[in-house]
Amino acid sequence: MNSKALYLRLLTYVRPYWKGFGVAVAAMVVLAAVEPTIAALFKPLLDVTFVEKDPESIKLVPFALIGLFIVRGSAGFLSEVGMGWVATRVVYDLRRQMFDRLMTLPIRYFDEYKSGALMSKLLYDANNVTNAATQALVVIIKDSLTVLGLLGYIFYLNWKLALVTLMIVPAIALIVTRVGRRLRSLSHGMQANVGEMTSVVQEAIEGVKIVRVFGGIEYEQKRFDHVANWVRRMQMKKSVAANASVPVVQVFTAIALAIVAYVASVEATTGTLTVGGFVSFIAAMALLFSPIKRLTNVNEPLQRGLAAAESVFHLIDLPYEPHAALTAPVARARGELEFDHLSFRYPTADCDALNHIDLRIEAGETIALVGASGSGKSTLVSLLPMFYAYDRGRILLDGRDLRDIPIAELRAQISWVGQEVLLFNDTVAANIAYGALRDASAEDIAAAASAAHAMEFIERLPDGMQTVIGEKGARLSGGQRQRLAIARAILKDAPVLILDEATSALDTQSEHQVQAALETVKQGRTTIIVAHRLSTIENADRIVVLDAGRIVEIGNHQALLDRGEAYAALYRRQFDAN
Repeated sequence: MNSKALYLRLLTYVRPYWKGFGVAVAAMVVLAAVEPTIAALFKPLLDVTFVEKDPESIKLVPFALIGLFIVRGSAGFLSEVGMGWVATRVVYDLRRQMFDRLMTLPIRYFDEYKSGALMSKLLYDANNVTNAATQALVVIIKDSLTVLGLLGYIFYLNWKLALVTLMIVPAIALIVTRVGRRLRSLSHGMQANVGEMTSVVQEAIEGVKIVRVFGGIEYEQKRFDHVANWVRRMQMKKSVAANASVPVVQVFTAIALAIVAYVASVEATTGTLTVGGFVSFIAAMALLFSPIKRLTNVNEPLQRGLAAAESVFHLIDLPYEPHAALTAPVARARGELEFDHLSFRYPTADCDALNHIDLRIEAGETIALVGASGSGKSTLVSLLPMFYAYDRGRILLDGRDLRDIPIAELRAQISWVGQEVLLFNDTVAANIAYGALRDASAEDIAAAASAAHAMEFIERLPDGMQTVIGEKGARLSGGQRQRLAIARAILKDAPVLILDEATSALDTQSEHQVQAALETVKQGRTTIIVAHRLSTIENADRIVVLDAGRIVEIGNHQALLDRGEAYAALYRRQFDAN
């Protein structure tokens, strides 16, 4: 997307706040008008006051100067505050839109993108957009108007001297264009490096225990030093590119000023230019320096902001899952599932993760999926909530293809407890009654916790159900976190229950307690259990054995043992290991 298209799209985010924007622009116009007026005052100040010694002018000119600076200060305040308000609203809207998109992106994007890079877009890039959306706009509007006003006054005073002043404009335009291209390229590199640095910091913090135990402190320090040094180098390159043009522009301006001073001196000797006119002209020239300098420097934040906008819009434009919130309760499914010639391959994989899966699961049946690591167990269950889209074969729920069911309605029929327990930095009650369950009564929450055998430790917490458990449940043990996740699934009371290594983090005593709870919970719902410990699924109605993405055996625990093939081999290996 070119700069013009980017900027026009960015301005659409300013449009809703046109009133505040209009006030700020109006203040800028007033501010721009004040500058040449200040220069113009020097002419009567010298010619009328000092030369002609007019007593009325002697009294009025000081008050006029005070009044102009009061207007200037007020207009400056309104323009800065108005644009600041618009800027914060634009950043807020962009961040909200980016976060909304993150929440609806297909799961595969989170497999492809580093979380640190996504966080960098949301935090760093969105903030940099304000440079292009508002801050650069302030400089462009205010200083352009100021320059035009001062140039107009200069032409009014002496058009010959004004033409000398305009000689520097083509040179400045050429410099700004060349530097702009360089700055855009460097800004893209800067964003990539900041995203990488965020990822390194995030991984080091989240894996701090592994870092300490395995002596990774020095390694992580070197990783961070490497990427932080790249960020520093990119910042220096941007600084060099942004500031290299300033002295060149100033030299051109100084040359023009020197020529003007010489020509004006010649005209003054012939009497065509008064002392007041000359000083007023020089004052106007001097006042041109600051806005020209700012206009020269605005290219750097402008290009940085446009590069950030390009990154932000790339995320906003990513295709997302069509997700509409449920406006009414959905009819409860029976829970009958069928996998019909299902095959699936991850986007970046070389071979299928699932290959011609044919499996029918009756409503209320408990199915266990077992097999070696990488056999496709977790992939199979991750397709049920449509975490990944499939295009070969079908998955049916009560005879309906999952692709024909609105995704929010589909997921309302499924409870999930994964092998990676995710809890939030909130209270115990809020973690159990999460999301759509947030209106559950205290009695229902307590009942779900009791069914998951979690009340025994919840009651020992300082504030019981209202205890804040820390980031990712850091104040709880692994088994306690797992039981809260199971309580959440129990509270949802969905007709399909997926347990993906749900008891993997539990000790033996807790596992027996949760297994007893699950036996009750499984009644009246279809349950799919992904299990590594085969002792936990001996009571399943059927056990499905997977190998390299294919079903190789189906049967109950005893029948598969008697057959003496894949399941029996898995069982013997695990039994011997224990």
